[in-house]
Amino acid sequence: MRRALQTRQTAGDAATGKGHAVARRDRQFVTGLSRGLKLLEAFRPGDEFVTNAELARRTGLPRPTITRLAHTLCELGYLGRGDDRRGYRLHPHVLSLGQPILVKLRIRQIARPLMQQLADESRFSIALGVRDGLDMIFIERTRVSTTPSLAQDIGSRVPIAITSMGRAYLAGLRRRERESLWEQLSRVGSKENWIKTRAAIDRELERYRTHGYCFGLGEWKAHTCGVSVPVVLRDGSVLSMNCGGMCTHMTGKRLDEMGERLKAMAKQILSSQGADW
Repeated sequence: MRRALQTRQTAGDAATGKGHAVARRDRQFVTGLSRGLKLLEAFRPGDEFVTNAELARRTGLPRPTITRLAHTLCELGYLGRGDDRRGYRLHPHVLSLGQPILVKLRIRQIARPLMQQLADESRFSIALGVRDGLDMIFIERTRVSTTPSLAQDIGSRVPIAITSMGRAYLAGLRRRERESLWEQLSRVGSKENWIKTRAAIDRELERYRTHGYCFGLGEWKAHTCGVSVPVVLRDGSVLSMNCGGMCTHMTGKRLDEMGERLKAMAKQILSSQGADW
């Protein structure tokens, strides 16, 4: 699993601005494939039909390149066109790419019933995530129908630096790996913002050393708070498990309580047979 996650992270880096640099030093790198994947990644939740101009803006690729790539992806079934042929949207066929990975993530099958039980008892949403570039991506999510949804579902992304899920992931890394990721995070945004973000990360890493979990206190989305714990598998791969909700319900005492429950659940998951690929 660890090798697969590292491969996915490298691919994510290439598709988000490093593709040209990789191509210059790697003769095996296929720039056309990189651009096609970059185009697929440009679509966002809530998109209907996205025009060539908007896709060019999101990807930084020339509009003629967008046209050729989109035509190819339509022919292969990964994109669909509107009746007026002025825009594109993802076709459900795209789901076929991720299904084999989700099936192989056996930890989802182990974690799901435990997560649902905790969601039912606490009335909060519970999520399990893995790293994807500078984000965490949800691979499992449970919720209760009687509480407002935070909108994230399987496949949703949250930033590592300013969420409890990302901070718990950092806490679970080996020191060298954490410092490498810090270096990547520090290059995003201004130096002033990074100083504030790093201070918040350090605060939560200290909380992890003391209590075993990390908080997110509205830094990502105002009025939403969360607590997360790392889940370190036997091969060294790190996942993160999160409990989130509205800050009005997730007070300090409640966050501590849910942090303890997440710790117990993570221990239970890891003690189960087959908590890996």
